[in-house]
Amino acid sequence: MNLNFVRDCLFSLDIMSREDDQQSQALAKPTFSDVQASALVESVFGLKVSKIQPLPSYDDQNFHVCISSTKDTTDGPTEYVLKISNTESSKTPELIEVQNHVTMFLRAAGFPTASVRHTTGGNLTCLVSVDGGSGVPGYLVRLLSYLPGRPVAEIPSSPQLLYEIGRLAGKLDETLQKFHHPQLSSLHRENFIWNLKNVPLLEKYLDALGQNRNREIVVQVIQLFKDEILTKLSHFRECINHGDLNDHNILVESSKSAFGDAIYQVSGILDFGDMSYGYYVFEAAITIMYMMIESKSPVHVGGHVLAGFESVIPLTPVERSALFLLVCGRFCQSLVIAAYSCQLHPENKDYLMTTAKTGWKHLQQMFDMGQKAVEEIWFETARSYDSGVSM
Repeated sequence: MNLNFVRDCLFSLDIMSREDDQQSQALAKPTFSDVQASALVESVFGLKVSKIQPLPSYDDQNFHVCISSTKDTTDGPTEYVLKISNTESSKTPELIEVQNHVTMFLRAAGFPTASVRHTTGGNLTCLVSVDGGSGVPGYLVRLLSYLPGRPVAEIPSSPQLLYEIGRLAGKLDETLQKFHHPQLSSLHRENFIWNLKNVPLLEKYLDALGQNRNREIVVQVIQLFKDEILTKLSHFRECINHGDLNDHNILVESSKSAFGDAIYQVSGILDFGDMSYGYYVFEAAITIMYMMIESKSPVHVGGHVLAGFESVIPLTPVERSALFLLVCGRFCQSLVIAAYSCQLHPENKDYLMTTAKTGWKHLQQMFDMGQKAVEEIWFETARSYDSGVSM
């Protein structure tokens, strides 16, 4: 484990009470107040905070930070995101180091990813220790530039936007094939619950669903996944996956077309925390699933995303044949883990259950239609782009 980048960056935060310490020990997710987060930014990164507010997050803690301009900061951004990793993620600093370097690598390659602010000690990450004898080892913190735009979740989806997002997913994976780093092996996350090949690990969380049709569908998907996906993995082409191109992790900005319509361009790619080694077809399936969430015609989404992805990386027949079950598998991961997480963190229910608001309905619809019918829609739509007439 290479700890050089955090070894000299330890900051004791005395302002956390013992009550806060006990809560932090019980919950992996950090619970810093606005005042404490401001103190981190000023002490660790040497920036004067003018405004700070919490951002929604799954199991880390994020803050939108505005800084006061000084003679030392005139050339840098004035808005940042302070990311405080949960205690479990903070135990693998080499993984977060790779995520930081991927973000910078992609930015240098022309992707709209964040820049990473160095600490006053010249590091990209800082391990914050918590005093009070709580037993909490500490939290890794970093400061990323704040990216402009609105989440795709807030934008009416169009074939043009879905195609661009599919193309973005393909170009990301293609570009990451050129990425090198001494700690790259940390992305082999064998038992990582969000790696798509680990759908069978959901079995241990099924009690969070109770006894209902949702659970029956998940059990069926898991069995089909074991029979039809795990046996094909050796035929899929391996790559590094972003792994979480959901409708809140892609930001867009609009411009006007010649006809006065709004044209959306991707302005930001967020959250590389679920990155791991996977397969091209995994990225395509994950992107399709998340683009279905807010769509009024969810089954028709897949063909547009697939067409964009395949404009960069055409899938092989065996990869295409796995797409339906992979999308179902990702729905199951998101829905089951959300239900389980709500039992642990009921105070975060609104954010955790974002997918569940429509996700169960979409999964049931796909399952009821069946693989052949859904594939016909997806593949026919994707084929229409070859003829220059998108559906």
